[in-house]
Amino acid sequence: MLRSIRFGEADRVLHLYTEQRGRVGAVAKGVRRVRSRFGGRLEPLFRVALVLHEGRGDLCTVTSAETVHAHPALRERRASLGRATQACEAVLRVFDSAEPNRPAYNLLCRQLALLDARPEAATRAQGLAFRMKLLLAAGFVPELAACSACGDREHLGAFSAAAGGVVCPGCEAGAFALDQEAHGFMVSALGQPLAEAPLASEPALRQTDRAIAETLEYHAHVRLPRLG
Repeated sequence: MLRSIRFGEADRVLHLYTEQRGRVGAVAKGVRRVRSRFGGRLEPLFRVALVLHEGRGDLCTVTSAETVHAHPALRERRASLGRATQACEAVLRVFDSAEPNRPAYNLLCRQLALLDARPEAATRAQGLAFRMKLLLAAGFVPELAACSACGDREHLGAFSAAAGGVVCPGCEAGAFALDQEAHGFMVSALGQPLAEAPLASEPALRQTDRAIAETLEYHAHVRLPRLG
């Protein structure tokens, strides 16, 4: 579950991301009452199995809920909770349709499970590694192996979202400097498992954060807050 919003006197509107149907909106009636049959199972960051009733409106109605994974440990740690919330918010903004995207679904499940199991994983580098993989799942991953404008494979020291990735000196008009460490971090983040996110200096992470943000703004018209 990505987000829940209070609705009426006792209901909640839920923003869900599902394996088979992509983004789904649903209403959980009476969930805010003390004796709700759903108990505390319909909370953000929970992985749940739901039975939904489709009516005539845009929102389904939750008729049954079972907890698959509550991720209780991450809720007890501020850093883990923050990274988990950022991951859900990114999926909420990038994947806004009812088209399923199984890689994105699996990626989010792995991220929440990792943050729940390993408190040391809640770093800026790991959060950016998650976003790099999210770009891949969404089809917006930037070109990193060669100049995205001319195809040159040498002297790739800048990044242009408009061009679609790294660029060489001859094509860097409108680009920003991307040093070798940041470039290497982005490549490694795509190639390594989430649990093995590479390390990098703060300047390299800032450059990576900017590259991800500008790629999403230019190609997906989505603006995500920068990771701190």
